[in-house]
Amino acid sequence: MSDPKTTTVDVNGFPCRVWTKGQGPKLGFLAGLGGLPRWLPFLDRLAEKRTVIVPSLPGYPGATGHTELDTHLDWVLAVRQLIDKAGLAGADLVGASVGGAFAAEMAAIFPGHVRRLALISPFGLFDDDAPAADPWAQRKDAVPGLMCADGEKWNALMAPPEGANSIEWPIEMTRAAEAAARAFWPLGNTGLEKRLGLIAASTLILWGERDAVLPPSYARKFAAGINGKSRVEVIAGAGHLAYLDQPDAVAGAVLGHFG
Repeated sequence: MSDPKTTTVDVNGFPCRVWTKGQGPKLGFLAGLGGLPRWLPFLDRLAEKRTVIVPSLPGYPGATGHTELDTHLDWVLAVRQLIDKAGLAGADLVGASVGGAFAAEMAAIFPGHVRRLALISPFGLFDDDAPAADPWAQRKDAVPGLMCADGEKWNALMAPPEGANSIEWPIEMTRAAEAAARAFWPLGNTGLEKRLGLIAASTLILWGERDAVLPPSYARKFAAGINGKSRVEVIAGAGHLAYLDQPDAVAGAVLGHFG
C-alpha cells in the first residue's frame, strides 16, 4: 500500500492535513468518529478508480483549530473552507458518521459544491423514539464494539502508527474525540432535518446492519428527508464505521453510485 501525498491547507488560521491518492475524477471523503490516524484499505479501493482527496476536519488527526469553533454554523463554514481549499468544490463527496453530517450540510447549503453524495451512517438527526447511543458516555473498553461490528478494526485504527510519539499519540486521539464532541454533543438534532430537502445531489445512504450507534431507522429518516432523490443500502456485517468493517463492500457501493 503506497502512501498518499500529504499537503496542508489553512482553515481559520490553523493547519489541516489533506491526503491525496489515485487518478481520475476527484472524490472527497470526510471521515467519521476518530478521524483518520492512518490511510485505509477503503481509501485505496476508491483510489483505484478516482483521485481520492481526504481533508482532515479541525481537531482530527492531522489538523487543529477545533477550539475556535463554538457553534454549528462555525463548523459548517469551516468545512466549507476545507472543501474549497482542498480543491473539492463541485466534486463527488463521501461523508461518514460526523463527517457524513457535514457532507449533507454542504450538499444542502452549498448545492453547487457537491456533484453527487454518499452518506455512511451520518450524524445530524435525533429520534426520541429510537435514541442514538452516546459515544462520549461509554467506558473505554466498550467503544470498539460500539464503533465496529469487529471491535479489533477500531483498535487497529486507533493504534499508534509506526514512528508515533508515545506521549503525544494519546493526546492526539483525545483531541479528535473532543473535536467531534464539540461539534455534536450533547447528542441531538443539529437542525439538519430541516435542510435535507434542499439536497439536489443524487444521494446514496449506506448503513451498517449492526450499527450500534445509530439505529437503521435513521437511514429511512434521511431518505425521506431528501425527497426521493436518494436510496438506502444496508452493508452486511458492518457496524457504525462500515468502511472499517467492510471496506470492499462500502467502496464498491460508493463507486457504483458515482459511476
